[in-house]
Amino acid sequence: MTAARPALSRRLRLMGAAISIGAASMLSSVPASARGPEGIADTAEKVIDAVVNISTSQTIEAKGGATMPQLPPGSPFEEFFDDFFKNRRGPGGKGGEKGGDKSGEFQPRKTNSLGSGFIIDTAGIVVTNNHVIADADEINVIMNDGTKVKAELVGVDKKTDLAVLKFKPPKPLTAVKFGDSDKLRLGEWVIAIGNPFSLGGSVTAGIVSAKNRDISQGPYDSYIQTDASINRGNSGGPLFNLDGEVVGVNTLIISPTGGSIGLGFAVPSKTVAGVVDQLQKFGELRRGWLGVRIQQVTDEIADSLNIKPARGALVAGVDDKGPAKPAGIEPGDVVVKFDGKDVKDPKDLSRIVADTAVGKEVDVVVIRKGNEETRKVTLGRLEDNDKVQLANAKPKDDTAEKPVTQKALGLDLASLSKDLRTKYKIKDSVKGVIVTGVDGNSDAAEKRLSAGDVIVEVAQEAVSSAADIKKRVDQLKKDGKKSVLLLVSNGEGELRFVALGVQ
Repeated sequence: MTAARPALSRRLRLMGAAISIGAASMLSSVPASARGPEGIADTAEKVIDAVVNISTSQTIEAKGGATMPQLPPGSPFEEFFDDFFKNRRGPGGKGGEKGGDKSGEFQPRKTNSLGSGFIIDTAGIVVTNNHVIADADEINVIMNDGTKVKAELVGVDKKTDLAVLKFKPPKPLTAVKFGDSDKLRLGEWVIAIGNPFSLGGSVTAGIVSAKNRDISQGPYDSYIQTDASINRGNSGGPLFNLDGEVVGVNTLIISPTGGSIGLGFAVPSKTVAGVVDQLQKFGELRRGWLGVRIQQVTDEIADSLNIKPARGALVAGVDDKGPAKPAGIEPGDVVVKFDGKDVKDPKDLSRIVADTAVGKEVDVVVIRKGNEETRKVTLGRLEDNDKVQLANAKPKDDTAEKPVTQKALGLDLASLSKDLRTKYKIKDSVKGVIVTGVDGNSDAAEKRLSAGDVIVEVAQEAVSSAADIKKRVDQLKKDGKKSVLLLVSNGEGELRFVALGVQ
C-alpha cells in the first residue's frame, strides 16, 4: 500500500497536466470574438474622462394637508408618528416663535438626483437627457476625477429627451465625437459608461440587439436596443462603438425590477447630433412641418389602393394653412418618398420631415390612384403644442334629398339631415353619409366604426347618399375587389381611412 502511493500520485499529476493542456486547447479553439473584443479596455481608457456625472437639486414646496393620523391611546406607533411629524416641520414643531410652522404646513425641502452626461466640446459643452435635469434649480457637472463645476442650461428637446449644458472648464478637458449610428450592425459590440446607482465611472459592454426600435415613448422613436447593462443613473450617458465614437445616448430601460435585464435603449447619434446642433445654435428645436395627418398603410388599405407591397404613409387629412395644401397633396395620397428618402411607414415620414430644414423646398413622391406623382413642397416650421386643423371634404348639397336608410358593409346608412346632425353633434362643415348602426359581427365593428361616424368617400370618390355607397360597393364586388377603402369623419371633421372587406 505504501509503495503504491508514489506511483498513484505521479499518475494523478500527469492526469491533471493532461486536463490543463486539454482546457487550454479548447480555449484557444474558441474564436476571440466569442470571448469578447480585446479593445474594450483601450476604448474605455481613452474616453472615460469625457464622461461626467450630472448632479441636480430642486426645492419642493410641500404644502399643507398632511396631518398626523389619529391613533388609539397608548398605540406603539404614537411616539414614532409624533417624532416624524415634528421633525418634518420647523424647529418649533407645532409653531414656535422662531422657525415654527404655525400653519401646520411642511417646510420646503430639497431633493437631489444623479444622472450621466458626456463632453462633446473642450469649451465645456455637455450632452445629457432632459429628464435628468428637468425642473432642476441647480445643475452640477462632476468629472471623472471628482471635480465639481456648476453648469447652466443651453436648451432642451422634450420630444427626444435631450438637453445641452455648458460650464466653465477649470482645466483642459477630454471631449468625444459622434459616430454614425446608421452604420451600426446587429451583434456589434458597444460600451456604456455612466453613473449607475451613483457608482460613477462604471463601464459595461454588450451588443447591439436591435435598431430603429419604436417603444411608443415619443413621435420620433428610433432607439438602439442593447444588452449592455444600463441601470438607474446611466440616463444621459454615452453608448460608444469600439472606435470610441458616441453612437447613442442611453435613455431608458425596460425592467420589472428597476435594474438591468438586458433591455436598454439609446437615442441614436444621428438624431442626437442634429438636435444638439440646433440647441447650440438657437437654444430650441426648429423642426420641419408638412401639415398633414397620416396613418398606417395596412395590407387591406394597400390592396384597396393597388399598392404592392404595403408601404408609405397614408395622408388622412391636410391642414388648410399647412405647406402640403398649396403643393396639391390630398387626403388619400400615400407618401412613399420625401426629399429623396424612402418612406416605409408613418414614423419614417415624421422623423424625416422633422429633421429637414425649415423653408427648404423638397420633392414629395405620392401614390395617387395607383400612379406615382411628385409634388414640390416648401416646408414650414412645426410649433410645439400646435393643434392641427384638418381640411374638410368639399361641400356637397345634402338638402335636395330626403333621408333614406340602407344597409351596406354591415352598416346602417342614412343621408345627413338636420335632425341627424343634431342627434350625433355633426358639424355643418362635415359632408357625407352618416352611420346610424353597426352590425356587431361585421368587419366594420371590428374596425371600430360606430353610429355617428360619417362616410365622406368610398374608394376615393365622394358620396352624399346611402344609395351612392351601395352603388359603389356593388361595382367593386363586380370588379373582384376584396376590400373597399372608406374615408371616415367624426363629428368634428377629423378624418381617417378604414378598409373593410367586401362581402
